[in-house]
This record gives sequence, structure tokens and C-alpha cells, in this order.
Amino acid sequence: MTGTTMIDLGPQARIVAALAERVTDEQLAGVTPCPAYAVRHLLGHVAGLSVAFRDAARKDLGATTATPPGTVTPGIGPGWRAELPKALDELAAAWRDPDAWSGMTRAGGVDLPGEVAAAVAADELVVHGWDLARATGQEYAPDPAALAAAHGFLRMAAQGDRGPFGPVVPVPEEASMLDRTVGLSGRDPAWKP
Repeated sequence: MTGTTMIDLGPQARIVAALAERVTDEQLAGVTPCPAYAVRHLLGHVAGLSVAFRDAARKDLGATTATPPGTVTPGIGPGWRAELPKALDELAAAWRDPDAWSGMTRAGGVDLPGEVAAAVAADELVVHGWDLARATGQEYAPDPAALAAAHGFLRMAAQGDRGPFGPVVPVPEEASMLDRTVGLSGRDPAWKP
């Protein structure tokens, strides 16, 4: 590693799993801050990225790590309530291995250093946790270590007013780190369904 501090993604994965557990069947068709995704699609995306980043940590490169996001609209199957928390647990466990953080790996069809992939995984969990909480009217307090990693990744990846996932939404510097992270991800922290 090049000085990156390993973090445990387990606390953030558990937060996302708890948010998902409280989603009602009636909320699955609801809108989210991701314009192309209903809640069911967002849950499917989280399940898919959990498997992809688990495999990226294990350096088990193949179909799960080669598929770019956005090539298909993700969905959930009837067993998603059991499968999603399991996938999140496996993601967190895989990133506890120090070898996951070194060398090269692949996620979303992009080759990148392990430590960068871990930061992207933290970003995905933090930002999509916010998406899910906002879409379903839940309180949200991300894990501080994952939030710091997500914010650091998005700040590093931003090029002027363009972030890695779209135009940066301007947020006052005195805003919370969560709001600043959400803005860097191209979302409006004031979004409501």
C-alpha cells in the first residue's frame, strides 16, 4: 500500500443492510436520488456492487468485476432480503484481508489499485446508503471512517466542477462532511422524494 489506512467496511455495510431491512414492499417502486432507479433498482445495484467489490478484494476477476455499471438496470429477486445482507457481509469480510488493499484489481470493468478500489467501495456504500435513506424516509448516519474514505476519494477524483459520477453539486464548505460528500457525488443534499 502507498500509505492508505485500511478501514473496516463492516460498520458501513451493516448500516446499509439495516436501511434495506426497513424498506417496505410498498416502497420498492419509489423514486430515488438516482433518476434512472426506483428503490428496487437501487437495492439491486447495491447487491451487485457488493458482489463485484467482494470479488475485487479477493482478486477473483471475472464477469462480476468486468461489467461496467449502468449497462443493465439492476433488479432484485424474491430472495433479496436474505441475499443483500449476506453480500454486504461478504464484501466487508473480503476487505479485511490486507492483501485486498495491495496490488491491482478490477471493478466495473476498470483496472485500479486495491486501495483505490477500497475507497470506491466505501464511496458506493456511503452514497447509496444516503440514497436509500432519503428515498425511504429513514434517518442516516454513515460510519465515520467510511464517510472519510468516500469524501477523500470523491475530492481526489473531482476535476473542477465535474466529479466521477457527474457534475458536482455546490455545497457550502461549512456543510457537514456527509452533505459535502453527497454534493461531490453529483447529488443535491436537499433532495427529497
